[in-house]
Amino acid sequence: MSGRDVVVTGIGLVSCAGEGIEAHRAAFHAGVPARTDATSFAPYPVHPVAPLVLDGQIPKKSDQRQMEPWQRLGVFAAGLALDSAGVKSDAAFKANLHLVVAAGGGERDYAVDGAILTGLRDAADPGAYLNERLQNDLRPTLFLAQLSNLLAGNIAIVHGVTGASRTFMGEEACGTDALRIAQARIASNQIDAMLVGGSYSAERPDVLVVHEMGGYLRKGDYRPVFGRAGEGEAGFILGSAAAFLVLEAAAHAAARGAKALATIEPVASDRTRRGPDSTAASLEKLWQTSGMTGPDRVISGATGVAPITTEEAEALARLAPGSPVTALGDVIGHPLEIVAPFGAALAAALVAEEGAREVAVTTIGHRRGEGLIRVTAAG
Repeated sequence: MSGRDVVVTGIGLVSCAGEGIEAHRAAFHAGVPARTDATSFAPYPVHPVAPLVLDGQIPKKSDQRQMEPWQRLGVFAAGLALDSAGVKSDAAFKANLHLVVAAGGGERDYAVDGAILTGLRDAADPGAYLNERLQNDLRPTLFLAQLSNLLAGNIAIVHGVTGASRTFMGEEACGTDALRIAQARIASNQIDAMLVGGSYSAERPDVLVVHEMGGYLRKGDYRPVFGRAGEGEAGFILGSAAAFLVLEAAAHAAARGAKALATIEPVASDRTRRGPDSTAASLEKLWQTSGMTGPDRVISGATGVAPITTEEAEALARLAPGSPVTALGDVIGHPLEIVAPFGAALAAALVAEEGAREVAVTTIGHRRGEGLIRVTAAG
């Protein structure tokens, strides 16, 4: 039983395409990321975030300074979503607004890491040396910056969102679950409104190292996500981005005179054991679970990793014949934890601004976790 209708009343988007709904609609139709940096982290390209005037959403310079880039992106996008929903100055609304964040950890202090690794080479007792250096060299504020729930805290501080908050970690699947649980709690009459989303900074050597160790990164120039199936072509290109949505019960939005941009149907998720054709089988099951009919468009969270990207493309050709498929990676790059909220927000914008009746958003994690979000016209 789905319960109450859950509608999108606010959208906040930030990426290499810029900020806001219109910039991302234009990027969606262009089908090529607006910014690609192929030199800073060569041989790995990234899609860096467009320059932002942070003062517009984070007025205090002290707040800006104490946040790392990924937190600034998230707080900025959350502010855009609140503006879009018309509640930025509504203290009573924000006091009851619950918050769900999907995010990874913060950035490393590369100078400290380098000094410790250098010292370990000549340490008489490496274990004791490591413990001492970690206790003395890492500032408490740096340690706290690694906690993903600090993004939720900064949103509360900067924007006055003081309802309960919860944070999800776990790559692409955590974004799917953040959206799934936010939608379910509103639909089941537990809460009337929630702010859900997250942020990701791709311009970090440490995350590039982590993903390259797993063999997941694409090297060389940009190539469309579904065109990376050849030998040496597979892998994702990370993108710095943030996305937040204000979700409300339809009746709650109507009572305050808010425009419903789109409806978020119950989110379907899976965690299949990966193997030959498992991605296709999972997507087919999710398609049935979600009640998908015939989407006008498909926004795919495909990573470009083989062989799952090819499996997804073949499955979508069967499930949604004739529906145009656009890879989110061809719009903003791959933003890991926020694939689901970003895809859902972009789908809601297409429904609200371009008259789409139904949009499907897929989230097939590069290692694990599958999801499908059905976004439909409000009302």
